[in-house]
Amino acid sequence: MSGPAGSDRPERSPAVRHGIYLPPFGPFGDPAALVDLAVRAEAAGWDGVFLWDHLVTDAMPIVDPWTTLGAIAQATERILLGPMVTPLARRRPWVVARQAATVSRLSGGRFVLGTGLGSDESGDFSRFGEQEDIPTRSAMFDEGLDIVRGMWAGQAYQHDGPQYDVTLEATAPEPHRIPVWVASSTNNPKVVQRAAGCDGIFPNPDDHTLSPGEVADIVAAVGVVDRPFDVAVAGNASPAWNEPNDIDLAALVDAGMTWWMESLIHFDPLELSLEIVDAGPPPVTLT
Repeated sequence: MSGPAGSDRPERSPAVRHGIYLPPFGPFGDPAALVDLAVRAEAAGWDGVFLWDHLVTDAMPIVDPWTTLGAIAQATERILLGPMVTPLARRRPWVVARQAATVSRLSGGRFVLGTGLGSDESGDFSRFGEQEDIPTRSAMFDEGLDIVRGMWAGQAYQHDGPQYDVTLEATAPEPHRIPVWVASSTNNPKVVQRAAGCDGIFPNPDDHTLSPGEVADIVAAVGVVDRPFDVAVAGNASPAWNEPNDIDLAALVDAGMTWWMESLIHFDPLELSLEIVDAGPPPVTLT
């Protein structure tokens, strides 16, 4: 894979893809600015743009990621896109299924559904009377994921569970396969098992960037070897940052990472984030 035609960007390793990972609030709380960022990311050679999914934050303004993703889908041609991540326990799974299918069609099959339990750090659950109990949210996640897949498949579907009851007649299946990634802040065996039944895992601890050893342990725990499976790692590796970093991308790739997610944050000025985007993906030198 190489950079845009006529550019002098270095050759890209096919072993890893590069995404931009960012919140839709603070300096990114303007949907037009996010669309512009995604267009610039595609032009600079990035492989994906992925938005956090929150309802409230101390860093206002904030925009809806799903509506914004629809606009990004229409404005781009190549990059993958999706929420990273949407908490199924905070959204009706049948609505998520329709939203995901719609953006998938708009993008021509470039959509990835990032899912997770969600965090109540900013009050996304508690401020609205949503379920705060983690085991209950986990059960809602599992049932919700089954419902989402059932709706995409187009077959007659019946679900009678502790959390949801759904009855659907057969219809046409979605024209594009929609990959599902599962986020994890810890190496909880249940979360790892859930991810193993999906298409990827996004292990994203709050306090550090994963080491190659940690990535290797996660890959071994997931144990998927008979089909494509993505392992996404977030952090800051771009040489365009004002501060040096010591991220060894090649070692992370050797350990099993398939996506590097360059993390933009609302604490930084928009101008700096756009410099990171325009600089293109950080190089990976494999031995």
